[in-house]
Amino acid sequence: MNVNSTTLLIILGCAIVTVIPRVLPFIIVRNVALPQPVLKWLSYVPICILTALVVENFIIHTEQGLKIDWTVISVIVPTALIAIWTKSLSLTVIVGVLLMAVIRYFIF
Repeated sequence: MNVNSTTLLIILGCAIVTVIPRVLPFIIVRNVALPQPVLKWLSYVPICILTALVVENFIIHTEQGLKIDWTVISVIVPTALIAIWTKSLSLTVIVGVLLMAVIRYFIF
């Protein structure tokens, strides 16, 4: 496979545009002492993002309105139970991915 200079520049540009918003805030904030209310507010951000990602996956927008994707719910419930039971992020992710793969293999 040949990569011409235009393709390489596009790939490098995309990498830079992806890395800058993810790394730059960490570099700027690591030397700044943030006030306690800001730190408390920031502690909720991962929970909000995770909730938004999960809800986005099991609510389907159709012409008739909103519907629930029960295949996703059938994976969320056992995955959440594994997370509560083991308190292991790695095991939770592995179980969730494997359950979704099995359901999609047999249903779709």
